[in-house]
Amino acid sequence: MATFLARIHIHPGREAEFERIAAELHRRTHEREAGVRRYEYWRGAEPSTYYALASFDSFDAFLVHQSSDHHELAAPSLRDVTASMHLEWLDPVPDACDAVPSAAGPLPDGASELATTYHARFGRDVVAGWWPDRP
Repeated sequence: MATFLARIHIHPGREAEFERIAAELHRRTHEREAGVRRYEYWRGAEPSTYYALASFDSFDAFLVHQSSDHHELAAPSLRDVTASMHLEWLDPVPDACDAVPSAAGPLPDGASELATTYHARFGRDVVAGWWPDRP
C-alpha cells in the first residue's frame, strides 16, 4: 500500500478555483482508478491551506494515478493555484490502524516514461528510516 498526506498552500484568492480542480480530480480518480482506497481533499485551519489524503492498494497504483490522463490534465492548473506543497508518506501504527504498511517496490515492467519519472521522484521516500521493523 502507499498512503500520503499532502499539505497544500494555495495562492490567496484562488481557493474556489482550487476546490473546483480538487472536486474534479476526486471524481475522476474514484471513477477511473481501481487501485485507489482513499483520495480526499480537506480544508485546513490556516487560511488558504488544504490537505490531500490518498491511499492506494500499492505504490504501482499510486504511479497509475500520478501518470493518469486526468491527473496530467489537472497538473498545470494545480501548479498555477498552488503556492507550495509538502507531500509526506504515512505508515500505519500496528494495532492502531487497519491499513497495511506503505512500500514502494521496484518500477513495474513496461512502465511509461512519466511513471518512471514519478517513481524516481517519490519512490525513495516512501519508507522512513525510523519506522520500526522496516528496511
